[in-house]
Amino acid sequence: MAIHLCIDWGNTRVKLGVFQENKLVQDFNFPETEGLTAIMDVVQQVRPEAAILASVAHHPEELPALLRQETRLVLLAPDTPVPVINAYQSPETLGMDRLALAVGAHTLFPQKNNLVISLGTAVTYNFIQKGGTFRGGNITPGLRLRFRALHEFTDKLPLVDEKGGSMLLGYDTASAIRNGVIWGMAAEVEGMLNYYRSQYPDFNAVLTGGDLGLFADKLKNQIFADSHFLLKGLNSILNYNVR
Repeated sequence: MAIHLCIDWGNTRVKLGVFQENKLVQDFNFPETEGLTAIMDVVQQVRPEAAILASVAHHPEELPALLRQETRLVLLAPDTPVPVINAYQSPETLGMDRLALAVGAHTLFPQKNNLVISLGTAVTYNFIQKGGTFRGGNITPGLRLRFRALHEFTDKLPLVDEKGGSMLLGYDTASAIRNGVIWGMAAEVEGMLNYYRSQYPDFNAVLTGGDLGLFADKLKNQIFADSHFLLKGLNSILNYNVR
């Protein structure tokens, strides 16, 4: 049975998915500093027949060559064949993670107008129309960028994080920042969902990304949540290129 390795090299973390006959059987998550060694260790363990690498950051220059020595590699780029129409007007600036999310949505929900929301370093809203045309979407600051912005662009506001729980009402400055950022971001996502739903029939939404767990229970809209959705989209692209 064919084994595929899907690699998502992100801004701070490297995520790996091992697929066997299109089923995710193993996943790994490493700091960027350990990415190169970790990837090659996994390659030696699972011996994939093919691999795909999508990078939104600067992966080590030697990584593609090392992977090609061990397996058939697809390096995801703007000119890589994909099973959707990419109508983004500046494809050279499109994050390959966004394209993979769109492919994943169309693969799983081909009869829907899909909005994939990824909660990571940035929040990306990725819209693919029924029929398979990726139109684009929106990009806003992610959770930690919002915390940092409040601290770095003011004189007195402290740097806080999401730890400590969140309520609607902040009882001191730290909790007011924490609650404001978390619930404000949830309201943004909810509002975007409502805007898109009002414009497009047969609408479906997918929520994914590293901060998925913090927001899945804060949204009133019905939404399909999957923390591995990007890896599954990468596997769909890999299938399309090695069939």
